[in-house]
Amino acid sequence: MLVELLDRTTATEYASWFRALADPSRVQLVELLARRGEPMTVGQIVAAMGLAQSTVSQHLKILAEVRFVLVEAAGTARLYRINTNCVSCFPSAADVVMGKPAPAPTGACS
Repeated sequence: MLVELLDRTTATEYASWFRALADPSRVQLVELLARRGEPMTVGQIVAAMGLAQSTVSQHLKILAEVRFVLVEAAGTARLYRINTNCVSCFPSAADVVMGKPAPAPTGACS
């Protein structure tokens, strides 16, 4: 029985998503931004999470690289918000492992 694997490009994209969420603080950060539903400054995120500013900034950088988080300038501040298009494309590990169809990381997700 021949099993069709994910193409290498898709597998690489999914792996980057899993790596980005491999830290519990980043999972919490994604949840915070998703539940908040509006852009937040680093200061607001630091206050909500109780982490150092440098730690939050590093987590935001990693999440922005895979486009789970979007950054926008607001004067001298930077606002961070969840990228609902990208996060909605995130396949669950169970779906991938069980061979269920997973959304392709294209369009708004890439």
